[in-house]
Amino acid sequence: MNTLLIVLVVLAVAGVYLSWTAGRIDRLHARLDAARAALDAQLFRRVAVALEVATSGMLDPATSLLVADAAHRARSADDDEREVAESDLSKALAAAFPDADASRALSAQPGAEDLLGELGAACRRVEMARRFHNDTVAMTRSLRGRRLVRWFRLAGRAKMPETVEMEATPPGGLLP
Repeated sequence: MNTLLIVLVVLAVAGVYLSWTAGRIDRLHARLDAARAALDAQLFRRVAVALEVATSGMLDPATSLLVADAAHRARSADDDEREVAESDLSKALAAAFPDADASRALSAQPGAEDLLGELGAACRRVEMARRFHNDTVAMTRSLRGRRLVRWFRLAGRAKMPETVEMEATPPGGLLP
């Protein structure tokens, strides 16, 4: 009788643990979806502001064309090409705003200071959203890599999440 009671308690504790772990995986996947949506929104915002800067007339024609082309390719890229296109936009912005002196000279134009501030903020938000997304992916992958989670298939049929590998460092000339 005592042995049966001990077995039932152990099974109940194991069931509660497995249920809690499955719920945690589910919450992490929901958080991952929200982090991906936030990253996508920040990427689209950065593209919009970069296009606005490129068409504002504050940059020289060659730089405007470089930024506008990179922003257009980032906006219209397929999911498979998106990381490369967004990295190219980051590189184009870094080339357009290499240092604070160049940005200060541009900000003397009417309305340029607000636009450059908005672009700098958008670039920083992309970097933070990417970092948050990748941290969430790492937590999810770590939990899903545990032996009990794999044995009992607690993640169900959910696809293993992937990190977003792209250049997202804000241009040096746009940092506050």
